[in-house]
Amino acid sequence: MSTTLNILMLEDEPLVAFSLLSLVQEIEPTATITGPIASVREAQEWLDTHPSPDLVLADIQLADGISLDVFAHRPLDCPIIFTTAYNEYTLQAFKANSIDYLLKPIDADELAAALNKFKKIHQNLLSPLPDVEVLTQLLAQKQPITYKDRFMVTIGAKLRSINTSEIAYFSFEDKATFLTTHEGLRLTIDYSLDKLTQLLNPHDFFRINRSFLVSLSAIHTAHAYSGGKLKLDLAPPHKQEVFVSGDRITDFKEWFGK
Repeated sequence: MSTTLNILMLEDEPLVAFSLLSLVQEIEPTATITGPIASVREAQEWLDTHPSPDLVLADIQLADGISLDVFAHRPLDCPIIFTTAYNEYTLQAFKANSIDYLLKPIDADELAAALNKFKKIHQNLLSPLPDVEVLTQLLAQKQPITYKDRFMVTIGAKLRSINTSEIAYFSFEDKATFLTTHEGLRLTIDYSLDKLTQLLNPHDFFRINRSFLVSLSAIHTAHAYSGGKLKLDLAPPHKQEVFVSGDRITDFKEWFGK
């Protein structure tokens, strides 16, 4: 390993990447960080044209696939620390295969411990690299699907846990994602709507358009609108009119009628 720690970051969530970058810089201020790289394709292209880094920080789910596909394409000779929102079974599998993982939202102490483990690996005090093929097989196995049931949010200087049953809808506005509760509380959250669609139970939440992910319990009425549109009246109401995208109306009706 070179004197300067070279880290490659694979992460498709800008807010998560910014937070992780800040934490790494606090813990390892002399480290050189490349990224974030948001897709499997971009990561493969980068690795094909650059020397292997000393360490990879990789989100499991990237914009166009899972990061394990990156390492199957280009086997690495360096440790990988995964960040993940996968279920507990998968976390146990990763741990059993001598690999570190960080459960989002990233905790500074856990990141510090993971980086310390990385240093011990290079000092030959711990077993080395993960078996990517084994991990890929573990992820491919059919496991009971678990969905996120609460979110940690920041309210001023305080942290609060919001159960998904309390959430009316998520919206993307002014380059930020907002969570709105049934009581009308509106808070920013460090997830994109794409990521939230993966984390939430599709029985309870539906992505009606590019800007809204709504819960079934928040829909007061759905009615036809001019131009073949479908308009939703939400509770609590949003400041703007909310419509189901034309290409999602059929799927929405099927979901709404289940």
